[in-house]
Amino acid sequence: MPDPTEFSIRVTSDDPKKKDEKDKDKEEGSSKLTKDSKDKKQDGKDTKEGEGEELSEEDLQLRNELEMLAERLKESNTELYRPALETLRTLIRTSTSSMTSVPKPLKFLRPIYPDLQVLYETWPASEDKSLFADILSVLAMTYSDTQPRGTLRYRLLSASLRPANSPLADPGTWGHEYVRHLAAELGDEYTFREQEEDTEKPTPAPEEGKEETPAKVPIIGTIEDLRALAKDCAVFLIGHNAEPDAVDLLEELEIVDEIAKLVDDNTYSRVCQYMIRCVNLLPPPDDISFLKTAHTIYVQHHKFPEALTLAIRLGDPELIRTDFNSPGNPLMKRQLAFLLARAQIPIEWLRAPSENPDEEIDIEDEFPEDLRECLSNTRMSGHFRDFGKELGVTDPKSLEDVYKTHLENTRPNALANVDSARGNLAGTFVNAFVNAGFGNDKLMVEAEEGNSWVYKNKDHGMMSATASLGLSLLWDTDLGLSHVDKYTYSAEEYIKAGALLATGILNSGVRTEADVAKGLIGEYVDNKSVPLKTSAIMGLGLAYAGSHREDLLQLILPHISDDETMEIASLATLALGFIFVGSENGEITGTILQTLMEKAERGDAGLDEKWARFMALGLGLLYLGLQDASDTTVETLKAIEHPISKTAQIVVEACAFAGTGNVLKVQAMLHHCDEHIVVQDKDAEKEDKKDDKKEEPAEGAKEEAKPEVKVDDTYQSFAVLAVALISMGEDIGAEMSLRQFHHLMHYGEPVIRKSVPLAIGLVSVSNPQLPILDTLSKYSHDNDLQVALNAIFAMGLVGAGTNNARLAQMLRQLAGYYYKEPDCLFMVRIAQGLVHMGKGTIGLNPFFSDRSIMSRPAIAGLLATLVAFTDAKHFILDKYHWMMYFLVTAMYPRFLITVDEELNSMPVTVRVGQALDVVGQAGKPRTISGFQTHQTPVRLATTERAELATEEYIPFGHVLEGFVILQKNPGWEKEDKMEL
Repeated sequence: MPDPTEFSIRVTSDDPKKKDEKDKDKEEGSSKLTKDSKDKKQDGKDTKEGEGEELSEEDLQLRNELEMLAERLKESNTELYRPALETLRTLIRTSTSSMTSVPKPLKFLRPIYPDLQVLYETWPASEDKSLFADILSVLAMTYSDTQPRGTLRYRLLSASLRPANSPLADPGTWGHEYVRHLAAELGDEYTFREQEEDTEKPTPAPEEGKEETPAKVPIIGTIEDLRALAKDCAVFLIGHNAEPDAVDLLEELEIVDEIAKLVDDNTYSRVCQYMIRCVNLLPPPDDISFLKTAHTIYVQHHKFPEALTLAIRLGDPELIRTDFNSPGNPLMKRQLAFLLARAQIPIEWLRAPSENPDEEIDIEDEFPEDLRECLSNTRMSGHFRDFGKELGVTDPKSLEDVYKTHLENTRPNALANVDSARGNLAGTFVNAFVNAGFGNDKLMVEAEEGNSWVYKNKDHGMMSATASLGLSLLWDTDLGLSHVDKYTYSAEEYIKAGALLATGILNSGVRTEADVAKGLIGEYVDNKSVPLKTSAIMGLGLAYAGSHREDLLQLILPHISDDETMEIASLATLALGFIFVGSENGEITGTILQTLMEKAERGDAGLDEKWARFMALGLGLLYLGLQDASDTTVETLKAIEHPISKTAQIVVEACAFAGTGNVLKVQAMLHHCDEHIVVQDKDAEKEDKKDDKKEEPAEGAKEEAKPEVKVDDTYQSFAVLAVALISMGEDIGAEMSLRQFHHLMHYGEPVIRKSVPLAIGLVSVSNPQLPILDTLSKYSHDNDLQVALNAIFAMGLVGAGTNNARLAQMLRQLAGYYYKEPDCLFMVRIAQGLVHMGKGTIGLNPFFSDRSIMSRPAIAGLLATLVAFTDAKHFILDKYHWMMYFLVTAMYPRFLITVDEELNSMPVTVRVGQALDVVGQAGKPRTISGFQTHQTPVRLATTERAELATEEYIPFGHVLEGFVILQKNPGWEKEDKMEL
């Protein structure tokens, strides 16, 4: 490319006569080129940067005009500067170009840009110089490859020269592309400044023989100048439907919280939606700052349900209390109360802090009766049964209705091989899961006196059978207690224990003023009978999951100590983990850690038992969703010299980052799965030592002196579950985790392989996608029966409450395939019961409110069940099958019920379809696809979303899910009359 200075000289020698001659030559079609026309062609080549294309008449005229204006800036007459600059500004701003080409004024001025830079330095400070800097800033976009961040440099120079109220202060006057370019350079400059600060702390040594590139030269202005300019750019971007760009820019300059001041009623919604969707992709603490900023914006615009949703995600009691008490409208408060009840937020969090800590304030004095009903879920049972009537599923289902054995491909004599006790036990769970919440099953609730299903089981089977009564009568605290009561007086120890567990189950998720569960179960916590004691402890855990009740702490905490067996201590820890889930309770944490340390120091065999994993889980649940708050506990666990320490570290870390999609934590968990542990036979080890003694006595003596290290690979099971737990809250992460599970299944150790199906089930609870069903179906035929067993249960977990026909068919085929394997057949029956849970009305998915909030008690129940399945042979298939009732904390109806101002059901027309992600899309795109129109109440699948079909009613909830209060739209009738 020719030297630009030569080009500028050559340009000034042009005159109109030469131009006319050239035009004349072109018109005559002369093939002979004069010297002047050759020069013009060469000029055209320069302008087109060597493309060799001739310029049109209009382009030549524009180029000549631009060059003439550039020459005027070199004149000694300063009065010519302002008109020339203004004309240049107008030509640049009004130029048009296609998406793939540079605007012509920028293209023609590019060769003389270096000259203009030199000229700019000679001008004295003035408003004209400020405008000149603005123009150079725009021209610098074409030189960004050779002179980095020139656009930003001249923008800052312009800002330092212009008056505060100048119309040029808005960068948006130069157009969208300019602002985007400026935003990119702002991010680069800020990153460079930060790197400079980091390298300046230790004095850097001078670089030898290396010239500093332009990119290394800091631009004028302070960090505050950069941030002020970033806000100006953000205002323009937000106002021109580029909210994601604005958020990204402010995040890069670490002032994302400032966006709350820049949004208005038209733009806040799109900004918040984008920020919330970014949360799962951000590292801590940026994810928390995004949530807090979006919460602030929603509060500013009086969007209380949206704000409360984010407060629940943050788990901040102060924010939750403030948001709950903010609205003055009583209907809005009721809607918020429904949301809090769904999330099982402790009621104590909603109370105003008392001036006198010792003074007890009754809940009746603080909240009116209508709010107490909403907060306590007391109307859940009635509404759920009405929902069942609408769907026509109130009639109880028999076991044959679920099994459909006539469709199974079994041999005629297959039934003779079935273990009747195991078959009856399976029937207990299937009957409980299928008829859950309806309170009218034939086997237990409506059985004739003395002919109850309980007596068709033995020992621990009787306990599970009695406990199943609680599941059938789920949420019905009035009728349920009267049915369970008769079993509490039984002389049979296991029946009595089952009744205690049933009381805890039916109270799960419901808060009664009488506090019946504690009154009935609490006195058995100190009972000498182990079944009664464990049932009472776990009954309290299930009944008060997520309540953070301090009075229960004093009741259960003493049982974690050394005096108890490992079974009692672990279940007490787990129960406290359920009750205080996500509370970071220091007293419980301290007690658990102290117990583990003391047992490890004296080599207590209890830590080697199967129960120790539940102690680790109870500790992890205390930090569920708290992220970095778990660091201290993890560090303390590292000091414990026992294999359980590693298991506990993984569990605590996995729980702390549950549902966050944190990639680094997922990678760390996968590293634990990489380790191949070789466990030698103890007898072979002893023989090797004897041989060593005979051959080399000195070396043999050294080996004997070494302490024997016990190899334990249990932690790898939890590492696999941890991958699923961390990635389950984010769709892309969950999909990626499935690929990792396939690799683990191929190359992992047996302990890893048997945990993979459980992890797959956890990733997709109550969300039966075809690829996952096919994968689990393949694993259910695995040679390793433990893998097959867990895969069958995972199939039930994935299809829980969906009535999925394809899955039901798969399970019927499995029943025929495993008719000789009692354990696998038992699990097939359980899976069938789960698929038809609540006759297809109750799901287990822990995410709600458009899958934005993670229910902590639900995660606790799912995890506890899966941990029992990590050693199914010694828990579920032994005498602890009642652990499957842990799922009750995750059970919730998959319905949408619209209610009026008196909280009575009010049918309206809604559209239900697959939820679409519309974040960042232009205009107002549809949020659902493939919708169908229904009358409420309606059933919603995990990935479905509902919206009102008309504007006749105004919903108080921002998401149509669960209970939604509607109010008549006052403008609807007027619009209707106008149409008529």
